[in-house]
Amino acid sequence: MNTKLLISPQQLTSLLAQKSSNIVIIDTRTPEDYAISHIPQSINIRDFFTYLLDSSYPAGLKKLQEYFAEIMSNLGISGAEQFIVYEDSLNRGYGQSCRAAFLLKYLGCAQVFILHGGYRAWLKAGLPTTSKVPLRQSCIFRLHPKADMMVTTAEMLEAIDNPAIIKLDVRDSSEWLGLSSSPYAVDFCPRKGRIPNAVWLEWHRLMTDDSEIPAFRSPNEIREICQSIGITSESEVYIYCFKGSRAANTLIALEEAGISARNYFGSWNEWSSDFSLPIDSRLMQ
Repeated sequence: MNTKLLISPQQLTSLLAQKSSNIVIIDTRTPEDYAISHIPQSINIRDFFTYLLDSSYPAGLKKLQEYFAEIMSNLGISGAEQFIVYEDSLNRGYGQSCRAAFLLKYLGCAQVFILHGGYRAWLKAGLPTTSKVPLRQSCIFRLHPKADMMVTTAEMLEAIDNPAIIKLDVRDSSEWLGLSSSPYAVDFCPRKGRIPNAVWLEWHRLMTDDSEIPAFRSPNEIREICQSIGITSESEVYIYCFKGSRAANTLIALEEAGISARNYFGSWNEWSSDFSLPIDSRLMQ
């Protein structure tokens, strides 16, 4: 993914003032929250967060592509538009807007931006909201999948014993420690633990959680945190979490700091479900 994917509420306001029909704003929050209020002209696509990849093998990726192509076509999106995605707050939605941005880029959309600070930043800036749902006519979404954006299970398995590839686990501490299998329920997945030889960097660390409007830390701060676990701008990094969402959030942070990485999108949900794959199931101290 390209860097500089973040856009401020003020920059989005300027884009909206141009009244261009080539802008699509995607709200990734729940339909219930969207119905209460949202950014004018935005459309709700919760599936960008909720969709679970069956497998990162060709059949599973084809299913994912066709699933979103149908949604986008029904909403009158061709893929050539300029996209802005947002969630409520960058530290509370498990990286959902970043997951949406990642999927849009993977599907072939070239111009994708994330509202930095999310809907809370929009509200904090005193900008207008609405409950109106825009009407759109259907069209054909043109798929141009970028296969190299996703780390597959086969690639991750091959990388396990390769010290030149950093396997970066960004899940919450309870998952890394082997106490829980997911952020949703302790036994949501069939196995607990980690991908062997992974290193841990909890995704929250790359954001200013203690601020009123959580945002990504500065590039210098991100680089310093990454260096503490052996990641530099020269590193080859495969990121995983539970379903590629917090991994997408981390991917954006790293790339804003000039560190290239790839997302193992199937992540622990896929890995733990395949009992032929090795795991490190020791309870960490």
